[in-house]
Amino acid sequence: MPVFNTVVIDKDPAHPRIARLLLNRPEKLNAIGETTPSDIRQAVAWAQAEDEVHVIVVEGAGRAFCAGYDLGDYAEGHVDRAGGDHPCRQEKTPWDPMLDYAAMKGNTDDFMSLWRCTKPTIAKVHGYAVAGGSDIALCCDLLVMADDAKIGYMPTRVWGCPTTAMWTYRLGAMRAKQLMFTGDTITGAQAADWGLANFAVPAGELDEATLRLAQRIAGVPRSHLMMHKLVVNQVWLSMGLEQSQMFATVFDGITRHNPEGLWFRRQAEVEGFKSAVAWRDSGRPIPEGDEARALVAELEARLAEARAAARP
Repeated sequence: MPVFNTVVIDKDPAHPRIARLLLNRPEKLNAIGETTPSDIRQAVAWAQAEDEVHVIVVEGAGRAFCAGYDLGDYAEGHVDRAGGDHPCRQEKTPWDPMLDYAAMKGNTDDFMSLWRCTKPTIAKVHGYAVAGGSDIALCCDLLVMADDAKIGYMPTRVWGCPTTAMWTYRLGAMRAKQLMFTGDTITGAQAADWGLANFAVPAGELDEATLRLAQRIAGVPRSHLMMHKLVVNQVWLSMGLEQSQMFATVFDGITRHNPEGLWFRRQAEVEGFKSAVAWRDSGRPIPEGDEARALVAELEARLAEARAAARP
């Protein structure tokens, strides 16, 4: 079996027509690390090439499906790679939106391997599938959730735009706007009621319910599954999914480098990432425009003082 840094892929020992793709950073709630997107793409490619595999179940180790991008160190300024800032966290030179776009588009394309794969993919969600974790879940063809699990994209309030742009296609415009405008999460039970999840079950029944669905799918010839998936997927392509993703990925970069995004970064650097996230999610107004610029200047002055005091 192939070996990856952040995921595990294998056939279900008892049901070899089912592949299990496990997000495997349980100590981080399976937060998306640097290699996670490419790990997912390569794991999907392995399952795609295995003739015995008919369906892929994507799940998370430990207490959650995926808690989103592992951004704490980046937001607090603890990461400085050799050769300069990460393309998605540019500060030493004027922001280059196309460098940012290229980096995030790569991640989006990797997540979309779950959607482009000709074999059905099922996201089995417990705990949390939030922020970038919801991107992974919604790139799967089907979504099964524990009724108490949470899904949503909180960074739409500040410092983020979901690059896969799946919410509108999965939910319809009105409810997608509700979640994007508020940054709220919904439970698995509500997701099923809204039609975002195929169904939700008590957490203790999630494994059995997902397996039952996967087994039902696994009995269908691969060629038929492929044809049906292509027929449905082309509808979304005709509706402009790829164009939506292009805009969303550019806008995601803007949200991290406009005055509001820079305020969030500086707030995280000075007060800590958890503090910045608590402000973001509380419903407290996010500083914007000139107010955000003034706060950025104030926070940068505090950072400069702290750095000066730390020098030997």
